[in-house]
Amino acid sequence: MDIFTLLAFAAVSFVGIATPGPTVLLALTNGSRHGLRRAMAGMVGAVLSDFVLIGAVAIGLGALLAASEFWFSMLKWVGAAYLAFLGIMLLRSKGAIDAALQSGAPAGQSTFAIGLKSFMVAATNPKGYLFFSAFLPQFIDPTQPQAAQYALLALIFAALDFIIMFGYAFFGSQAVRFLKTSGALWLERACGGALLALAGSLAFYRRATA
Repeated sequence: MDIFTLLAFAAVSFVGIATPGPTVLLALTNGSRHGLRRAMAGMVGAVLSDFVLIGAVAIGLGALLAASEFWFSMLKWVGAAYLAFLGIMLLRSKGAIDAALQSGAPAGQSTFAIGLKSFMVAATNPKGYLFFSAFLPQFIDPTQPQAAQYALLALIFAALDFIIMFGYAFFGSQAVRFLKTSGALWLERACGGALLALAGSLAFYRRATA
């Protein structure tokens, strides 16, 4: 695996991660709700899920999901239900951001819960496993030990993921300072609506067949 392969992997990964998806939307929401420091727990959870997904692909789970309609559907519906649950909670918000703005303190939620939420969103999304199953082998040299290559790609992807989520969380933490309380509440609800839309797209997502 040469430097040009790694640079190509980093470039494609950057574009894929930066495109708004569930984990970056959660980073944005966490930044606005809890502040940048506590939002880092969510970033850590998402980064851990990167290692889980890539590790699972390395040992063949991605291929299993591609081949098994049952296990693919099971994971898909769990992921869609969880995204829908998070979206509904944000849409029904009574103003967690609003309360935080008025009190000057972050909305109350443990750092563990913040991290677990981001981890679960990524780990229960079968599209992630299928994406990595199709994407990663293109950058793997079959003549070299594969475990070390997967580990290196996982580190690069996780580092980019953290940097991009940090940017989203920072934007959320800064934007909420300039919004009126009603505007901050609508930001929260917009993220909730986006998560619901992503849940719907996942529910209708179909495993590719040969």
